[in-house]
Amino acid sequence: MSALSYLRRTPSAGLLLVQLLGILLYPWMETSPRGRAVFGAFGLLILGVALRVVRRSPWLTWLALMLAVMVVALSVAHAIAPHPALPVAIAVVESVFYFYATGSLIAYMLQDWVATTDELFAAGATFTLLAWAFAYAYAACDAILPGSFSAPINPMGPRTWTELLFLSVAVLSSVGLSDILPVTGMARALVMLESFAGVMYMALVVSRLISLTLLRRDRT
Repeated sequence: MSALSYLRRTPSAGLLLVQLLGILLYPWMETSPRGRAVFGAFGLLILGVALRVVRRSPWLTWLALMLAVMVVALSVAHAIAPHPALPVAIAVVESVFYFYATGSLIAYMLQDWVATTDELFAAGATFTLLAWAFAYAYAACDAILPGSFSAPINPMGPRTWTELLFLSVAVLSSVGLSDILPVTGMARALVMLESFAGVMYMALVVSRLISLTLLRRDRT
């Protein structure tokens, strides 16, 4: 079986692969104008892959499509006529889209009592979607309330996407290894919500998939 055929059968694996690749590419993308252009294109690629995965969910896919179209429209508008309010609007809509995609994948994993290979990849992809959703929420918060997050370098300046994604992954995984600190009340509220979401995701969703996998192994 070719890699392309495998990804067609397990689209969640493709989404997970693209987002893990993004983690490695984001630091480079932020360092140059050309890289920032690639950043925008790469974000649209992730949106497209996420939409394909959401189609396997029992949730309403038209809402995800509508949110994705809004992201694309706002991104194009910002590229043509930049406005300070547009990055905030893009971050908010992207956050809503990724939260919706997260819920869709969780519904997909919970719709039956069989843990398929694609659902196991979906567990990892859902984690990254949730991390992206909170990272965009942090970006919106930092834009609306400047200085919401502090760091050793340029403490009160705006945080980069890589910094906010690093904070999101650290909080969601409960490792607590981030040097990016929430300063304002709203920023701390978002961090607390993500901590709770990470614990509940592991306890309710991942543990269920592990149990179903072990049950299937016992039956065979």
